[in-house]
Amino acid sequence: MSWGTELWDQFDNLEKHTQWGIDVLEKYIKFVKERTEIELGYAKQLRNLSKKYQPKKNSKEEEEYRYTSTKAFLATLNEMNDYAGQHEVISENMTSLITGELTRYVQELKQERKSHFHDGRKAQQHIETCWKQLEASKRRFERDCKEADRAQQYFEKMDADINVTKADVEKARQQAQLRHQMAEDSKAEYSSTLQKFNSEQHDHYYTHIPNIFQKIQDMEERRIVRIGESMKTFAEVDRQVIPIIGKCLDEITKAAESVDHKSDSQMVIEAFKSGFEPPGDIDFEDFTQPMKRTISESSLSNSRGDGKSEPKFGSKSKGKLWPFIKKNKSPKQQKEPLSHRFNEFMTSKPKIHCFRSLKRGLSLKLGAGPEDFSNLPPEQRRKKLQQKVDELNKDIQKEMDQRDALTKMKDVYIKNPQMGDAASVDHRLAELGQNIEKLRLEVQKFEGWLAEVEGRLPPRNEQARRQSGLYEAQNTSAVNSCAQDRESPDGSYTEEQSQETEMKVPATDFDDEFDDEEPLPTIGTCKALYTFEGQNEGTISVAEGEMLYVIEEDKGDGWTRIRRNEDEEGYVPTSYVEVYLDKNAKGAMTYI
Repeated sequence: MSWGTELWDQFDNLEKHTQWGIDVLEKYIKFVKERTEIELGYAKQLRNLSKKYQPKKNSKEEEEYRYTSTKAFLATLNEMNDYAGQHEVISENMTSLITGELTRYVQELKQERKSHFHDGRKAQQHIETCWKQLEASKRRFERDCKEADRAQQYFEKMDADINVTKADVEKARQQAQLRHQMAEDSKAEYSSTLQKFNSEQHDHYYTHIPNIFQKIQDMEERRIVRIGESMKTFAEVDRQVIPIIGKCLDEITKAAESVDHKSDSQMVIEAFKSGFEPPGDIDFEDFTQPMKRTISESSLSNSRGDGKSEPKFGSKSKGKLWPFIKKNKSPKQQKEPLSHRFNEFMTSKPKIHCFRSLKRGLSLKLGAGPEDFSNLPPEQRRKKLQQKVDELNKDIQKEMDQRDALTKMKDVYIKNPQMGDAASVDHRLAELGQNIEKLRLEVQKFEGWLAEVEGRLPPRNEQARRQSGLYEAQNTSAVNSCAQDRESPDGSYTEEQSQETEMKVPATDFDDEFDDEEPLPTIGTCKALYTFEGQNEGTISVAEGEMLYVIEEDKGDGWTRIRRNEDEEGYVPTSYVEVYLDKNAKGAMTYI
């Protein structure tokens, strides 16, 4: 089966067919090129998708990725990034192994095809030239034969005519002989040309054209084999990355199987546990029996002395209004000039305390929390302080490593002055020493706060019955606070010190839309868990184990308002007291 023998007369069709084959190859190259672009685009989209959902560094979102479910999601994002890398590998391999190779091969194929068909046209032109020579020789032989016949006929006519002279007859005879000779020469030339043409034609159709067509056939078959190999490579490039893609999917499956709901639940407890216990049961209070609003001061002092009894007090109370909320005024207050009441308000120290606390609450709401994390519940504060101590220790270790390295460098410079000036590192060593000293002071400060928290926390079964949610609301409800302070390293709660001395302000008729019309009623009692030195306006000192009255519960700012007697009342940190609210007191809120 050879194109040279079977298709000897299909030169033009073979030329069209081979050109079609090259067009198919170029179309396949374009297809693979577009496939590589799709793979690159897909890989880019996958990488962007993975990057989009990656947690931002040094952000709250990064802290959320400590749970097993979010860790699994993060592992999925990382594996998707590797998955995208495999699609980039597919694109690169297809570009180098298929697109690049086939593009070079097409150029070589075009040159080879051009050379073969040039040889074929040249052979065709040669046989056509031989054919033209044969036709010319044949026409010349035919013409000479006809002229020889006419010359012979003329000679015979002249020889038969008696009126023609002998010289004319001889001339005609010579002319006939010449024409016969020319016809013989033409015949010999035509015969030779014919033999030559037949030989050329035989060589053309049985040697030259078959060889050329065989080369074209070989070229076309190589093209077909090459495109088949390229298609196989196309599949192999995909198959090579399947194991790696499988590993990526296996890692995603492994990450999904590592999700532990129990562990995540425990992490939630560790993240938000306050360390307080829930409030106890509320006792039933019988309104059919007369209720005692207060007890004698002597009995309260006795209970405060021994710290054993925890009396319950029932009182008919009226809930205290929040600051800056309007309420109905008494006739007396309505008649009193507003300017007089405002001046009295501005000179009242508890109100100054209120505004200062309000200012501090706004700063907490904007995210500027206290340095010692005193706005957090004990358990969360303990964790934050421990974390801060660990970070500072790491910083100290880094500074010490740098100092050690510079010390060694200085020793080298001292031993080998040509390597550098030893005095050039003294300034840096001094800076490192100062930094280390500052960091150590910071560590001591935070360790002091940490020791204070760990030392003052009672056992879990004796912790104050408080709701941890109140501490979470501190930052958001600080605007409504009138007694929020910051706990200092020595355990007391401090604020900006006023140059004025602390003074007790008796209850007045002044309201100006901020205070109650009459002294606040008691809504329960409380027991001091720790000693608190109330040295700032609006606060009151308490001793550990002392029993006091509660007249305003914690509004989410970390402070509870208490009363010792009719003239002594103020705020104490809620975490310093254990509160026992009366069941039926108006305005009392049960801790949930």
